[in-house]
Amino acid sequence: MDPVPSPHHVVVVGAGFGGLEATRNLTGVPVRITIIDRRNHHLFQPLLYQVATTSLATSEIAWPIRQLLRNREDVTTLLGTVAGVDKAGKRVLMEDGEAIPYDTLVLATGARHAYFGHDEWEPYAPGLKTLEDATTIRRRILMAFEKAERETDPERRRARLTFVIIGGGPTGVELAGTIAELAHDTLPREFRNIDTREARVVLIEAGERVLSAFVPAQSAYAKSALEKLGVEVELGRAVSECNAQGVVYGGQHLPAKTIIWAAGVAASPAAEWLGASADRAGRVMVEPDLTVAGHPEIFVIGDTAHVTTPEGKPVPGVAPAAKQQGWHVAATIKARLKGDNSARPFRYKNDGNLATIGKRAAVIDFGWIKLNGRIAWWLWGLAHIYFLIGLRNRLSVALSWLWIYTTGQRSARLITQGSAQAPAKPK
Repeated sequence: MDPVPSPHHVVVVGAGFGGLEATRNLTGVPVRITIIDRRNHHLFQPLLYQVATTSLATSEIAWPIRQLLRNREDVTTLLGTVAGVDKAGKRVLMEDGEAIPYDTLVLATGARHAYFGHDEWEPYAPGLKTLEDATTIRRRILMAFEKAERETDPERRRARLTFVIIGGGPTGVELAGTIAELAHDTLPREFRNIDTREARVVLIEAGERVLSAFVPAQSAYAKSALEKLGVEVELGRAVSECNAQGVVYGGQHLPAKTIIWAAGVAASPAAEWLGASADRAGRVMVEPDLTVAGHPEIFVIGDTAHVTTPEGKPVPGVAPAAKQQGWHVAATIKARLKGDNSARPFRYKNDGNLATIGKRAAVIDFGWIKLNGRIAWWLWGLAHIYFLIGLRNRLSVALSWLWIYTTGQRSARLITQGSAQAPAKPK
């Protein structure tokens, strides 16, 4: 009697937007799926900066992967770190020595911080990609005010109350605007020795404008809106040094104790695992159908992949693009399992660009319509609430935003991490 054939095994590495979308859409065909991630949660990264700036709690933007896939008996979730890929043996190599075989592999491993050859800056200027990053930055921001409250030297106090954000993309703009509001609106009545409204928030961008993905008029609006919030916007001057004393940009030194990196990212080491060609940021140069050259059984998607439009423009590393790629990969696998091996090039649909500036302004570019100001902010909020997972989270985030909008108060201000000094024992 012939043995019953095993279902086609799809291994998905990474439970971000792309990996989760591929997994969710692989239904109706005989497959078993193993999804691997080094963290146990899926993260709604577009709102990560709101955790870093005390607007939202971690549980409002992250969900356990097992919970999200609990009704999918065809899916096995593994917590672990991938160390490489054996293409010849069709195995994913784990850091603990285990090897997981696959028939089809989907790499959706995301991106990490890029310091343009200055990795030594990272301890002084943390980036924002994970929940751990967000809580680290939140702690540094809040501790800056706490230490300034006890500082008696005027110069050291000014350095404590100077916040530098490096990079004028959406993350940098959103961080700068929210930190300014925190200092000017939320905290003034809570401190006695300092006036938190004297805090300096400095946004440094090496390019000629902030939000370079938007049209120049919207970049100008964003700069003006930031300045109205009290943010100092420095354009056209790159940072040349970051250390414990502050930053050097444009040849001048700025004393600052809180520095946040929002200037660049690099792909995960997937290209190294595969021995594949990569662009300058480390993204795998994939085929039009998102597969690796010479290996149609391996797909690379999201921030890990260098994908271009038919016009030759790079597909942006944003959540909607990753989700579209995840859906495309699932559709291609399903077609192949039904005997259709025809070429299926990926086509990106640009759903628009959005960025918020504080709690009352935003810019939106849908191509056919461009909006600035308060209406754009409401649309930005509705769009993000819509894409959150679960009714409870949508209601929770909506109520948090409404409370902040009407009162200026932010409740997620607990300093919960970091080494605490043990109290001295009584003599």
